[in-house]
Amino acid sequence: MSAKCVFSQGYRVKTIVIDPGHGGDKPGAAGSYSLEKNIALQVGLKLGRKFEAEMPGVKILYTRKTDTDVSLYKRAEKANDAKADLFIAIHCNSMPDNRVVTGYTKRKGKKIPKYSYVKNKSTRGVETFVAGSHRLHEQDGAIRENADVRLEKDYKKHYDGYDPKDPETFIILSLFKNVYRDKSLRLAKLIQNNYTRENHRLDRGVKEQGILVLQRCGLPSVLTEIGFISNPAEEDYMNSASGQAEIVNAIFKAVKTYKKETEIN
Repeated sequence: MSAKCVFSQGYRVKTIVIDPGHGGDKPGAAGSYSLEKNIALQVGLKLGRKFEAEMPGVKILYTRKTDTDVSLYKRAEKANDAKADLFIAIHCNSMPDNRVVTGYTKRKGKKIPKYSYVKNKSTRGVETFVAGSHRLHEQDGAIRENADVRLEKDYKKHYDGYDPKDPETFIILSLFKNVYRDKSLRLAKLIQNNYTRENHRLDRGVKEQGILVLQRCGLPSVLTEIGFISNPAEEDYMNSASGQAEIVNAIFKAVKTYKKETEIN
């Protein structure tokens, strides 16, 4: 018995939730002239429109479509309640200012450094995150809620019922977590490959981290950092129509490949 067996019973990517990061009074990172929340929303809406045009059989939901603040819990809740098959969060990266020594003063005969802060404008590249394996237990509640529905059609039919009090239930949930993690990693790697091979972006890799919104999603989920808003060249790229089109195409093609690879008749 395995979660892969359950997934194999006609698994389809039918619903995708797009999560443009931040919003409202939570602007996220700031560049020299733009805000993360606005770039994330622009890219998120364009990505959704591309899915709707080129994957009409897939339902597209958004955690926000306007400049509003949505709590992290509600973002994950929307995906869980919709029994979504993929969750894609879109964010911009940023580097903190560097502290540099600008001079010295003397106090009681000792040299005391004076500091100031300068913008870190050189760091660049793209990276995509999945839920950290050290905190996968946080998915238990969401998976348990989703598992009832995900298993109902096939599990009751093929395995003679689904009993929440049965120890096997928790084995199933554990297997689901591993499958979700594997699927999340696969999608993240596909996204990164497209960024770097097709868009010629600097690859900062796929990383596992305890990001709350991903931890709370009981489904395959990724958070993609589409560039550094603190880097002037990348800020321009992410604000440009051509840059946003490249980002959207990279994510779209990754999902298209993922869908082809994971869907089973």
